[in-house]
Formats: sequence, structure tokens, C-alpha cells
Amino acid sequence: MSRIDTTFGKLKQQQRKALIPFVTAGDPSQLLTVPLMHELVKVGADVIELGVPFSDPMADGPVIQRASERALKNGMSLRGVLGMVAEFRKQDTTTPVVLMGYGNPIEAMGWETFAQRCAEVGVDGVLTVDFPPEESHEAFEHLQRHNIAPIFLLAPTTNEARIEQVAKLARGYVYYVSLKGVTGAGNLDLSAIEEKIPQLRKHIHLPIGVGFGIRDAATARAVSKLCDGVVVGSRIVQEIENSDEKNVVANVGKLVKELRIAIDQ
Repeated sequence: MSRIDTTFGKLKQQQRKALIPFVTAGDPSQLLTVPLMHELVKVGADVIELGVPFSDPMADGPVIQRASERALKNGMSLRGVLGMVAEFRKQDTTTPVVLMGYGNPIEAMGWETFAQRCAEVGVDGVLTVDFPPEESHEAFEHLQRHNIAPIFLLAPTTNEARIEQVAKLARGYVYYVSLKGVTGAGNLDLSAIEEKIPQLRKHIHLPIGVGFGIRDAATARAVSKLCDGVVVGSRIVQEIENSDEKNVVANVGKLVKELRIAIDQ
């Protein structure tokens, strides 16, 4: 059983919901990413989504765009991100790590090489924003061969046929984008999420995580009642952006702990 399946299985037994924070690898510096990952686990993260910085992150709002820019200026690359996961695994062999990014850097490396390297360093899942299920067959085969979960996005506009298609390919969990727009956008409509989740569950038997637009503890708590996991990205990345390097780990830890407490209430 994979780390993702084990984690969600334990949470289900405990009647708890997953907290899935996102950070961009290499932001605010290459030296601080692994300490940030360990801090996230310490304060209650169940799964870590580690962003692979890319020069044209089309699904990301300004906050995560700037994080990608900072990380690329710091010399971050896909190989560097994989090296960070290897470093993280020296101390933590149980927390699932999902790489979240875009197809271009993986295509440049080659899916076969990428999947093999993911398995070697301890990556558990890969979410490629710009790879729809229709174009994911080669990637899916390589990831499956190395027991890496392909994780897909679903949106408020996703139709029934697409949901069925994703249900056949997805492993680990499915990421439901809670609103129309980019990461960090506002106007989260809880009633719309509540209406959509049953439609997804008719076809999807994996855990469903909800993200985009979750910016505070109260919203995280409300969303957690509707799904299996809460994904928080832009708010955490904003905390990184607004912190000095000497206190960024502590500040992010404080924020994520507040989210954990709220979700567990």
C-alpha cells in the first residue's frame, strides 16, 4: 500500500480530514525548503504538495507566480526538487510527498527517467496541471510502473464524462478546484462545493481534496466538512513571501498549526 493510501486510511479510521499544504520548492531559498517541509509535518500536515517552479504557471495566481520566479532565480530545477525530496526522506519516510507542476520540465527530462527518479527519492504522487487525462497515457504508464500516483484536477465546470475518465486513471486522491479561476482567487462558494462533491463521489472512490481559495482557518474548517482533505497553497506561500528568512519556518508553522486545529475541531 502506498504512503498516500496508508495516510488516508488512517485518517478515515480516526474520522479526521487531511491537511495538505503546498509550498514552492526553492522559495524563499533552496536551503529552507526541506526545513519548511519538516515543519509542516511537525504542525500537522498529512500530505505535502511540493511545487515544481515553472516560468509560465498558468493555473497559479500572482502569489504562487512570484514564488516560482523567486525559486527560478535561486537556481531551482526539477532535478533540484527531486534532490530535496531525497533529503527530506533521510528523516521522514512516512509523509506522502506529491510534486505539483507543469509538463514542460518533465517532458524535457523524459517521463521514464522522471518516474524512475521519483521512485528512487520517495515521491508518492505527481499532479501535472496542464496534462488532461486525454494526453496522460504515456505519463500514466511510466508513473504506474514505478507506483507513483497520477493525481488529477477536477473543476466546477467538469462534466460527467470527464469525471468518469479521471476516475479510471487517478490514484491516491483527486484534487477538486473549488472555484473558477487561479490559485488564491477569492469568492469561495461553499454551497457550490457541497453541491458538486456528491456528483464526484458517484464515480470517484478515492479521497477528494479541495483547494484554491482557502485562505483562513474558518474556511478550512468549513471545507473539511465537505471532503476528505483540504489543500492550502497561496495563503502559505504569501506567509513565506512576507517573512524574513530567519523567521519564515516559525511563521509558516504557526499558520499551518492554526489550520490543523480548525480542521480537527
